[in-house]
Amino acid sequence: MAEWRGRLSDWCYAVFRIVVGLLFACHGAEKLFGAWTGHSELSDPLMAAAGGIEFFGGLLVALGVGTGPAAFLASGEMAVAYFRVHARRGFWPIRNGGELAVLYCFAFLFIAFRGAGPIGLGRSRR
Repeated sequence: MAEWRGRLSDWCYAVFRIVVGLLFACHGAEKLFGAWTGHSELSDPLMAAAGGIEFFGGLLVALGVGTGPAAFLASGEMAVAYFRVHARRGFWPIRNGGELAVLYCFAFLFIAFRGAGPIGLGRSRR
């Protein structure tokens, strides 16, 4: 039983990394380009910076290029977003609307320490 999980774990992690990265890049595209809403947030410097981290960091994570640093930066951005915006509204993330920020924060922290894995464009070929 454990043998098939071992064989598939790299592929499962790659799908996780790609999906998380692409979804995060969508949040950045929304802030930078007004994707899906028609309203960009470039007039606010903090939102523009967040959009850049989300869009470019998400793409790097999805592609598996510079995965560790990009994911670590994205994790930090989500921690800042949580404490600057959501934590003021109460302690519990499910009540203060911050569950997605917390989830992204810890997903990216995991990805930062795991790296691109064997399935990524930036992996070293030994």
